[in-house]
Amino acid sequence: MWRIVVVCLSLLAAGPSQAQEVIRLARIADIPDQYVGGEMLRAVYARLNIKLEFEDVPGKRALALSSAGEVDGEIQRIGTLSRDYPTLIQVTPAINYIEPAVFTTKLHFDVAGWNSIRDYSIGIVRGVGSSEAGTRGMARVTATTSLESMVKMLDADRFDVMVTDFFSGLVAVRKLNLQARIHPLSPPLERISIYHYLHQRHRDLVPKVGKVIEQMDASGELARLRETLIKQVLSGM
Repeated sequence: MWRIVVVCLSLLAAGPSQAQEVIRLARIADIPDQYVGGEMLRAVYARLNIKLEFEDVPGKRALALSSAGEVDGEIQRIGTLSRDYPTLIQVTPAINYIEPAVFTTKLHFDVAGWNSIRDYSIGIVRGVGSSEAGTRGMARVTATTSLESMVKMLDADRFDVMVTDFFSGLVAVRKLNLQARIHPLSPPLERISIYHYLHQRHRDLVPKVGKVIEQMDASGELARLRETLIKQVLSGM
């Protein structure tokens, strides 16, 4: 994983010394924005003297584990998740946001929402809800097992475009040293608020976590932490 310096130590100040509860969250493997969201949540939970641990698994596997209660929840997912996975309770307000973007090797056009890519062959990562929802009903969609494999497939011209959140796409392309060949189109497809989810057995914890998120969002602490983490990831490439 990326070598990240621990930042904003003041955010991590816990309450009175006592045995820490541990919460284990599913984290979609090798998705940089999941890393950033996880570190943001680590700061949130530290305010409640709760330690976070992460289970790095593919997107669909993450949902299977979290919805079954084999882990305690999801770092961040789209707002409609509970409709399909009712055992997962949304924590409000949103913890983060993503900007799904189009990456390509050869095409050049102004992106005008999801319909503007309908006629192309498209790569997405299986289990990423924003990409699955945005491309639903489109004729030529290939679901890949990971972000890295999707980038490699785009480089091999297996599809015309790939869709992933802008930040994660930049990181993956740089990691594979393909930035001279693969470029993002603009603007992003949309901006999507994403939410933390806890398994229903932690129902009593939901409002407590939500209150801390609300406080840190209002003070600007979450935004500053997100910006710092993104810069650190990109500078470490």
